[in-house]
Amino acid sequence: MSCLAIYLSNEPIQPIKLLNHLEDIQTELGKVGVRFEQWQTVSSIQAGADPAAVLAAYAEPIQRLQQEQGYQTVDVISMDEKHPERETLRQKFLSEHQHAEDEVRFFVAGQGLFSLHIADLVYVVLCRRGDLISVPAGVKHWFDMGERPHFVAVRLFNNPEGWVANFSGDAIADDFPRLEDFL
Repeated sequence: MSCLAIYLSNEPIQPIKLLNHLEDIQTELGKVGVRFEQWQTVSSIQAGADPAAVLAAYAEPIQRLQQEQGYQTVDVISMDEKHPERETLRQKFLSEHQHAEDEVRFFVAGQGLFSLHIADLVYVVLCRRGDLISVPAGVKHWFDMGERPHFVAVRLFNNPEGWVANFSGDAIADDFPRLEDFL
């Protein structure tokens, strides 16, 4: 089940709000411009799946989203605990950053934890299979795939170069819960 915990940015211990119903999560995230949806999934897709097969399985909703939002590039990221770059990638994604475009992820399998730093709040979103999240351009955030990652996600970009981050240099992410804390 997906979950949203909202913290004061200077109080990372106790959330001020905890939500686990889809409609409540959508409403709360919608207030800050974050799109959150649940799509039907193909249960046979697991980490290590062929990217072409993943994209083919979700061609219709991906195409709809591309037409609606103008996304130019689509790819698949697949991560498990055997991935040779998992530690390097985890550390990179755990650093607070922002993008000049929306960061859109659809979790085909597994899970990950997005944390969004907006004004004086931090929105921590546990995304699981079937969840689509779109973090608006310019929103500071970080992502935790966990110590033992297991996920497949479709990524959509406006920028043909794909994932380009501008790191804030702020260590705020070090103070907030990690994926394991939500499991």
